[in-house]
Amino acid sequence: MTGSDSMALPLFRIDFRPEVPPYPIRLPDIKSGGEYYFETESGLRYQVMFAKKKSSYLENIVNFSVLGEEYDDEYSVTNRGEIYRVIATVVEIIRIYHENHAYSTGYEFSGEFKPGNEKRETSIRTLLYYRKAKAITNPHWKVELTGNRVLVHRKRKKMMTCIR
Repeated sequence: MTGSDSMALPLFRIDFRPEVPPYPIRLPDIKSGGEYYFETESGLRYQVMFAKKKSSYLENIVNFSVLGEEYDDEYSVTNRGEIYRVIATVVEIIRIYHENHAYSTGYEFSGEFKPGNEKRETSIRTLLYYRKAKAITNPHWKVELTGNRVLVHRKRKKMMTCIR
């Protein structure tokens, strides 16, 4: 990468391949849009949204959830053996989003707490997301677990100075 391309770094490892196929994805009407949808085999409909952080327009908050008012307790309805395909689909959506926002410098996401585990510092889902992010993220990116949040940031280049 040279010139202006040095800012655009792939988010995922070059050798990354999903373990299971993602569900079909409904892309935003506008290529640079931030809302994606998919439906599982059991009929659960998910929305994945990207929001820009207030502190930096190049950093994104990723939010995904089950759509429908009847799903107040997301944990009970999503535990249908579809979690690996759901995660593969969310990863694919993040990959597509990043292709259209290649200069993004960060992503943040967190998982809901399972009922009864609210006193934990980090939810079981967040730990799952963290392990997945560590396994698939390109080495030019840093993956951190902070409280109940997974932070993925582009590593800063070390500045080299020339002394003549």
